[in-house]
Amino acid sequence: MFNKVLIANRGEIAVRVIRACQEMGIATVAVYSDLDREALHTRLADEAYALPGQTAAETYLDTEAILAIIERSGADAVHPGYGFFSENADFARAITERGVTFIGPPPEAIEVMGDKISARLAAENVGVQGVPGTTDFITDPAQVQAFGQEHGYPIAIKAAYGGGGRGMKVVASEDRLKKLLSLRNGNRWLTLAVMRFTWSAI
Repeated sequence: MFNKVLIANRGEIAVRVIRACQEMGIATVAVYSDLDREALHTRLADEAYALPGQTAAETYLDTEAILAIIERSGADAVHPGYGFFSENADFARAITERGVTFIGPPPEAIEVMGDKISARLAAENVGVQGVPGTTDFITDPAQVQAFGQEHGYPIAIKAAYGGGGRGMKVVASEDRLKKLLSLRNGNRWLTLAVMRFTWSAI
């Protein structure tokens, strides 16, 4: 069991983690930006440390600052909450390399699941059958068109490294597909993952 957990997050998720730790008799450490100095998560935690700055990049996403607070506080585990560092393999690795437990998937799993192609391959390798989709990067718009002709519409086109819905387009017809694929990123086609779109797939 952990002795002290640092919550590398803010707001409601930090409050939930703090309360869960309190129920288990585990001490908690909060971090806070200038704007969150009087926030509930800051007041509920057993200890609270400032992350000078106001933006997320200056504060909650400052790896070195959080690592320094882990050292100062003596926390033996870090809970990332959601967003921020929860899907950051480099942060998870930096934590574990210091002998501190990252409460979440191992860095290797975060890396695999953070890319839609490798995540699909990992699922298929353990026998999980999903809706039809590609497991290779799309390099030519004709590949997407052929997929639509084979599997039917609508289809979802997804940026392979998009997260939280970023980079996803649902295409209802071949005409719409042609229009969408005419939009180029510089002189290169966007890297895409493609799958057959059904309501049961979301």
